[in-house]
Amino acid sequence: MDWQDFKWLNEPRKWSAGNKKLLVKTDQMKDFWRITQHDFVKDDGHFYYREMNGPFSCTLKFSGLYRDLYDQAGLMIRLDATTWIKAGIEFVDGAAKASVVVTRDFSDWSLVDLPEYPAVFWIRARRGKDHVEISCSSDGVRFALMRLAFFPAAASLQVGPMAASPKGEGFDVEFESLQWH
Repeated sequence: MDWQDFKWLNEPRKWSAGNKKLLVKTDQMKDFWRITQHDFVKDDGHFYYREMNGPFSCTLKFSGLYRDLYDQAGLMIRLDATTWIKAGIEFVDGAAKASVVVTRDFSDWSLVDLPEYPAVFWIRARRGKDHVEISCSSDGVRFALMRLAFFPAAASLQVGPMAASPKGEGFDVEFESLQWH
């Protein structure tokens, strides 16, 4: 994976890209969230993206050292500050869980318990004309559908790795590959 075509939204203080990997140390107290339950808006998490046109399919392979409540990493698909999806791992109740947040003015959140703490995790996104399908895998072979969500038609979307630490001191995450299909 060549990361040089990507741009930062909210660049972290510590990161590097090389040897086909993207390494990020999240800054503390950063997140992506809109209004629901907490009545606040946060749009300061880290997002390393490139523009994509039309339907696409991609798979992100990553691993993280999650430790604090809501530490998270994964894939983001973004139209703008009020319309986006983030999917990956989120640390909740002392465990890493598969997570999807779909935001269209308001965020909604779904979690899936994992049988064990994943050393490596994969998120696959398939973008159709007016929807996104999110699947996850702990082996990169068998994927389970987590979410099929309406996502408005758009000429272009921002797509790439995302990480945030809403409550903690920050954590290390390694994005190993982002493959386009």
